[in-house]
Amino acid sequence: MLSKSKNRKVAVALAFAGMVMPVSGLHKFYLGQPIWGIFYLLLSWTPIPKVASVVEGLWYLAQNQDEFDQNFNSTSALETVTVKSSAGVDPAQVGAIADALRQLDTLRQDGLISEYEFEQKRRQLLDRIA
Repeated sequence: MLSKSKNRKVAVALAFAGMVMPVSGLHKFYLGQPIWGIFYLLLSWTPIPKVASVVEGLWYLAQNQDEFDQNFNSTSALETVTVKSSAGVDPAQVGAIADALRQLDTLRQDGLISEYEFEQKRRQLLDRIA
């Protein structure tokens, strides 16, 4: 399920379903964010996750498919990037990828992404150089 691409319409439906169902946060589990899903479930006795679900549902609706894929289907977005093969490596590209790796490491250290997500995205970024 981790490698299967996420459907924006399903995410929107699950987010809005959280408004009327006794529990909220199913869209977080669907999008591969189980920690946030657990927070939503723990706070389900308050209106906070219901409001957050509606806001996120609207956010998912406001995004076009490319933006949604970039946020939640990172492997699909990176597959569309073409890597030009040349004799030399562009230093600007290496610098940009190094910055992206540092940001990913910060997100991992802050607990915002899992070790698995970090490793997967790190490999994708390094494959751009190769």
